[in-house]
Amino acid sequence: MILKELLKGVTYAELKGCADIEISGLTYDSRTASEGVCFFAVSGTVVDGHNYIAKAVELGAKAVICERIPENVAELDCTFVVVEDTNLAMGVVASNFYGNPSHELKVVGVTGTNGKTTIATLLYDLVQSMGYKAGLISTVVYKIGAKEIVSTHTTPDAIRLNAMMREMVDDGCEYCFMECSSHAIVQQRIHGIHFVGALFTNITHEHLDYHKTFAEYIRAKKSFFDALPKTAFALVNCDDRNGEVMLQNTKASRYTLSLQKMADFRAKVIEMMVEGMQLRIDDKEVWVQFLGRFNAYNLLTVYGAATLLGFDKEEVLAHLSMLHPVSGRFETVLAKDGTTAIVDFAHTPDALENIIRTIDELRQKEQRLIVVCGCGGDRDKTKRPVMGDMASRMGDLAIFTSDNPRTEDPEDILREMEAGVESNRRYLKITDRREAIKTAVMLSEPRDIILLAGKGHEDYQIIGTEKHHFNDKEVVKEYFDKFNR
Repeated sequence: MILKELLKGVTYAELKGCADIEISGLTYDSRTASEGVCFFAVSGTVVDGHNYIAKAVELGAKAVICERIPENVAELDCTFVVVEDTNLAMGVVASNFYGNPSHELKVVGVTGTNGKTTIATLLYDLVQSMGYKAGLISTVVYKIGAKEIVSTHTTPDAIRLNAMMREMVDDGCEYCFMECSSHAIVQQRIHGIHFVGALFTNITHEHLDYHKTFAEYIRAKKSFFDALPKTAFALVNCDDRNGEVMLQNTKASRYTLSLQKMADFRAKVIEMMVEGMQLRIDDKEVWVQFLGRFNAYNLLTVYGAATLLGFDKEEVLAHLSMLHPVSGRFETVLAKDGTTAIVDFAHTPDALENIIRTIDELRQKEQRLIVVCGCGGDRDKTKRPVMGDMASRMGDLAIFTSDNPRTEDPEDILREMEAGVESNRRYLKITDRREAIKTAVMLSEPRDIILLAGKGHEDYQIIGTEKHHFNDKEVVKEYFDKFNR
């Protein structure tokens, strides 16, 4: 495609060189540059792409989009386009390069602290079950119709995002449901994507290592809604006090959902059992294979979004009753003696509290709850003592262990969790996660409940900078069998 055509919609301060050149591909990683590509020099938090312009041109890049032209590369044989924000430009150029695929799909974005993966996945499952092809972009997996692709980020970069959406269109997909993380919003990864709808779940303390303050975290989420076109819809959980904040400046049509007060979409939990729960949604009762009030919110959001997309309400409810929980979200592993292990991705204080409260509604007085949890390394430290407090206060026994320690000393992470524990509470610190799960199984009695929180669907553990295979479900099954439970 000709560079001049790719730059449509891009505001640039300077164009040095020829814009009538053929561009064969796009990249922001100089290592993947090749003949005829356009290289985006991104000023990242760790690496500055401007330092790799010469390398990209040496490998064949014919155009460079950057925020400044470094003096030592000014005479290189390529076209320079100087913009205020390379990430913004990349979103527009990537959309143009792939033929603006988001305009040929009904794209719905889901943002919030908890529930994004479940809602996006269930919307994908719902639409597929109703006979329509859809795409999914989530923390767990990317899907193009029935084709699955390994997920690398909750929300991928603009180039990969548009490439996948083009595949979706070419594959006959009509819908795309995607998680929009706060990181992706701030880094403009979704800039240039045309959304028909946006969903807000909730906001609790998370990612403060990146956003620094809770106010900035909220602003990141809100900016997604602020940028919506007037043709889109915005659906928010108004039981979260920040739900209405999301709607303050949006041009989109505004809708609310609630389990507690008047709203456009309402639900109530009628009955909850181990097998699922009975909900009343907009005065219609439906049985679902999910547990917990947090899942009632998730399902109500799915129902509201599907209705706003134009699907028949009765048909949506019928298909809701057939949906299954998402991998690693309240997944149960049963031992022969009645002991139950629950594997869940809960890695924030709010998510952990929701899971434990749901378990408390289901368990009998004689059933003890053992909570195994940790906190990720190189991530928000402020939640660590809160998680330690919650696990030790709400469980009969808490076992603090490694999550993904990354480059931090796992012992330091556990000490920070321990700082939130009051002296009269029962807890253990076991750094090795496998040993922690083994100990939980050994200390459990028949019919007890073991909550393995924090990793959910993940089949790996990041120690240092390396990924090692690790799956909570596999490990707890192994020890149930080993101890003949």
